[in-house]
Amino acid sequence: MAKTLAGFTVSRSGEDYVITIEEEGGETQEYSATYDQLDLIADTVGETLDADEEDALAVDGDVEDKD
Repeated sequence: MAKTLAGFTVSRSGEDYVITIEEEGGETQEYSATYDQLDLIADTVGETLDADEEDALAVDGDVEDKD
């Protein structure tokens, strides 16, 4: 079962980055990542959101446009 994300931070640590993920309930995990790995994560998140953007921003058909 997937855990629920409560928050996260990304900070620089030398030449790498530390990703701290907090789950509901307060437990945290830290992961070390290179620039390339963090860039890949950012690209993947962006692509996933772009693919779902229309559905996420869809307006109920009954709502009147007020321009």
